[in-house]
Amino acid sequence: MAGNDGILEPKARRELDKLKLEAANETLGRDMGTDVTAENYEETLDRKKWEAAEELGLKDKIEDVGWENMTTAEVGKIGGKVGGQIGGQMVKELISAAESQMAPVADEALDKEATANTKDG
Repeated sequence: MAGNDGILEPKARRELDKLKLEAANETLGRDMGTDVTAENYEETLDRKKWEAAEELGLKDKIEDVGWENMTTAEVGKIGGKVGGQIGGQMVKELISAAESQMAPVADEALDKEATANTKDG
């Protein structure tokens, strides 16, 4: 999967790619009726972009002038339609993971507080 490989540690990159594929399968894979893998991610995303462009009435223009000659607003509409779903799902999964990791810490803090209150009372 393409990305900013030099920015993240290798383990973080692998975990982020794993999360991206999970989110892509829950959105893009479901919509496109396919299993999204690292090997077909870009191709599946490209198909979804063309589908979104057609829904927005921009497919003919892209075929006439090419992606590089589309306006930022036009390309943004397509990207928002496609990327918003995947990004939104990734955020949901990150929040869920963070909540799962925080729950034991919160329980432990509550237990300590209850123990302290019992000793004080």
